[in-house]
Amino acid sequence: MNNRNRGKNTGDDTLFESEKQIEKLKYALQDIQYLLSRNYAEKASSELVGNHYRLKNRQIQALRGASASEIQMQNRKSKELKILDLIDRTIYLDGFNVLILLESLLSEAYIFKGSDGCFRDLSGVHGTYKRVNQTQKAIELIAIFFHKSQVEKLIWVFDKPVSNSGRIKQIILGFAGEKNLSWEVELQFNPDKFLAENTEIVVSSDAWILNHCKNWFNLVGYLIKEENLSVNLINLNTNGTNDFTNNTNKI
Repeated sequence: MNNRNRGKNTGDDTLFESEKQIEKLKYALQDIQYLLSRNYAEKASSELVGNHYRLKNRQIQALRGASASEIQMQNRKSKELKILDLIDRTIYLDGFNVLILLESLLSEAYIFKGSDGCFRDLSGVHGTYKRVNQTQKAIELIAIFFHKSQVEKLIWVFDKPVSNSGRIKQIILGFAGEKNLSWEVELQFNPDKFLAENTEIVVSSDAWILNHCKNWFNLVGYLIKEENLSVNLINLNTNGTNDFTNNTNKI
């Protein structure tokens, strides 16, 4: 096994650990959502607010993931399914989105809860996916969800142009074969568009997919609660309570 993980970047503690920084980010999020709800562009809104609060790039990245307009939040909430809605259903999982988020969570990287209740991280693929120490555990957590939810079939969807997408496909299919899981893996050239337009139930925290899909399920939120996962959580949900404590599973 390699020694890679998706933990914190150098300097993340300075940006996200203190109550003062979190309070500033919460105010900034309220401002961004005010602008988004009045049809200001996301990039312009985040740049304006970022300059006003003198935020660093990774703080702005976290805010972009956590923010949504009022209409977007209402739309997403209306399509969110409960765990009982998944019984005997086929669900499609946004492969890199979910897998990397779980890897980051298990690596004790900062995880951000946004206004839509979804959890997001600051990692990305950037053209190449590399397996890390936490990959196997992340896959095992999804298997636990699969059994408890009584889903009939789970289909992973990965971005075909990303390097090593074929390798992770074989890892997942090998695991599914060993555990006798009804899993499939598809490689798509445009997975976001495919998931939004061609599936009934999506598992993802990608904002564009959530805005355009038919129905979705908050898998990471479910796992944090159900499996009592330790999470380095930054709760930016302005509708929730303040949470400045790291390594907590309060959501």
